[in-house]
Amino acid sequence: MKNEVTPQHVFLIDGSGFIFRAFHGVPIMTRPDGTPVNAVYGFTNMLMKLLDETDADHIAVIFDKARKTFRNDIYPEYKAHRPPPPDELIPQFELVRDAVKALNVAAVDMDGYEADDLIATYARLACEAGADVTIVSSDKDLMQLVSERVTMLDAMKNRVIGPEQVREKFGVGPEKVVEVQALAGDSSDNVPGVSGIGVKTAALLINEFGDLDSLLARAGEIKQPKRRENLINEAGNARISRDLVWLRDDAPIVVPLESFAVAKPDPKALRQFLEANAFKSLLARVESRFGGGAPEAAPEARDYQLVQTVGALKAWIDAAAQAGVVAVDTETTSLDAMAAALVGVSLSVEPGSACYIPLGHRAPAAQGMFDLGDGLDGGGGDIKQIPLDEALALLKPLLEDDSVLKIGQNIKYDMLVMAKYGVSITPVDDTMVLSYVLEGGLHGHGMDELARLHLGRETIKFKDVAGSGKSQVTFDRVPLDKALDYAAEDADVTLSLHRLLKPRLAPERMAQVYEGIERPLIPVLAEMEKNGVKVDAAKLKTLSDDFAQRMGQFEVEIHKLAGREFNVASPKQLGEILFDEMGLQGGKKGKTGAYATGHDVLEGLAAEGHNLPARVLDWRQLAKLKSTYADALVSQINPKTGRVHTSFNMAGAATGRLSSSDPNLQNIPIRTAEGRKIRQAFIPEAGNVLLSADYSQIELRLLAHVAGIESLKEAFRDGQDIHAITASQVFGVPIEGMDPMVRRQAKAINFGIIYGISAFGLAR
Repeated sequence: MKNEVTPQHVFLIDGSGFIFRAFHGVPIMTRPDGTPVNAVYGFTNMLMKLLDETDADHIAVIFDKARKTFRNDIYPEYKAHRPPPPDELIPQFELVRDAVKALNVAAVDMDGYEADDLIATYARLACEAGADVTIVSSDKDLMQLVSERVTMLDAMKNRVIGPEQVREKFGVGPEKVVEVQALAGDSSDNVPGVSGIGVKTAALLINEFGDLDSLLARAGEIKQPKRRENLINEAGNARISRDLVWLRDDAPIVVPLESFAVAKPDPKALRQFLEANAFKSLLARVESRFGGGAPEAAPEARDYQLVQTVGALKAWIDAAAQAGVVAVDTETTSLDAMAAALVGVSLSVEPGSACYIPLGHRAPAAQGMFDLGDGLDGGGGDIKQIPLDEALALLKPLLEDDSVLKIGQNIKYDMLVMAKYGVSITPVDDTMVLSYVLEGGLHGHGMDELARLHLGRETIKFKDVAGSGKSQVTFDRVPLDKALDYAAEDADVTLSLHRLLKPRLAPERMAQVYEGIERPLIPVLAEMEKNGVKVDAAKLKTLSDDFAQRMGQFEVEIHKLAGREFNVASPKQLGEILFDEMGLQGGKKGKTGAYATGHDVLEGLAAEGHNLPARVLDWRQLAKLKSTYADALVSQINPKTGRVHTSFNMAGAATGRLSSSDPNLQNIPIRTAEGRKIRQAFIPEAGNVLLSADYSQIELRLLAHVAGIESLKEAFRDGQDIHAITASQVFGVPIEGMDPMVRRQAKAINFGIIYGISAFGLAR
């Protein structure tokens, strides 16, 4: 039984939203009897993570019960065009409810009402009881419920949505969201709205007239003829739409709020559910928490050794060679692998056992900052560690031995560091990449989060050993006793994660993706990062000077248009000029009291024919090119190589693409003539050339084949440009001499459709 206590913090989880996000976020996987369980796995994983991290004392998962509700009586076409759920998802709905039951969490649904109405009702009851409410969902329809006591949590992005975030999305506060939705409609739910009015226009109208009824009563005052006509003729649709999107907070609930009180799950029932669905990694997390002898669970007793002699190092190398598998981690002075100096290496051959080999530690920077610990000699204060060259000579054969698998967490970084010392780490496995292949966008793939998710273990944080803020030191200044536990734990956790994640590849049908695509890519990317790319520093400096000069010219013009001088880079001063002094319409103040002057705002004003915001946009474009590219790229040239070395993230994008950072070389401007000048600064070495290669519309070719679209196949056979054809048909322009920007818009349409763009997004 759950203890019925007065709620303080209530978690209301949008179960249907969770199910669909899990289904689309986890590759299809089946349990031994062939039943698909990817949505069940993703749902269970996310729910367990939420339960681990929340301080809520009352939690419930709210489900939809049937597709037909009271809204269909109001408007029979409501959601009528929605397709049935995929065949692979249908058997998983009931299993998801079993998951909630196994975790001993309350589950609620009701005939005739949507889950959103139940959430609205329970949120009201909780607030009346004096509790705070968190609605776990990213559904825009629920944003009307946000208030000072009610927030939303997008669990996939770990993003909190409060009144300010609602205002950013809808242009109005939560209390007016219904009014905006009534005008804009929602094609995904068949909510009609008013023709020709989107969210942005709806927000402007509601802000001007106050509410929907006032707007419709005074529709004759609207200056734009077509908008005025639509508001008058479609007033009935607007009122019906308001009834459809307005969430009922008076549903006749029969399950009391107090029954949502948090209670621990029955370990036996939870194990049975996880075993029945073959969720081995989740089972290991449960075993590590409740006990039960799962072999994957991290042992409590941990044997971490500080290796300071050649004899001790040889013993660890022999153990790794005999095991054929060793987890490896490096400690360095920098997150930039190309600039980092090696400080130490940690190894683990068995879970719960690991060593740390200090190689580059120095005395702490300030007396008293840390206790010196047992890793120091008592006499002269010199740190006892094996000389770097001698240790690397011993480690090199092991790290390069093809018969010993080296496991790392983001091992590409360690490969880059060791390559600078003439050591090639091979062959490798990577727990970060394994996690990414198996669980994609469900969560982050950093070691701390994976240890918490899969091992039920909180790891030592860098700030715990190196300090934080101004007092933080580099790892070479961390005393050895503190460095030991931190560094050895990294290798230990990495090995434990590997034992959990690697065996899942085959049963979850991801072995080919990992072994055939992702793992072979690790050394390729490491080599690319090490090689870097050459940039012409002189060219960038010339561009920077040119941008600065032209920014100055724009500033003179801007000041002339404003009638006085001001700081163009100050959004606050710009807002005062535009909306207070010049009296332009559409100014909105944020919580700081300053007007919003973002790109969208200025672009809208420029489209209305105002010159000053148009010139500010020109100035900002040059300012971004100067600071983000012309100046920043010069500062990121490695002094030893004379090149820029980016870092490619294999586990960052939910789509499976690589991302690039420090610097981002995948985002060099191309859409404008000014931006393209930056690309001219990337140059080959003398006697070499830069080659640009790209798949030719590969996604559309796959679509033509898989979907059997003859017109597409024929177009490809004839060598036609699909994007240009689309642009010609959509925008009514000839293919010959087409503006590249028009083709780019058509390209966005083509890819948007195959990647599931909404009707609203396509219309926009």
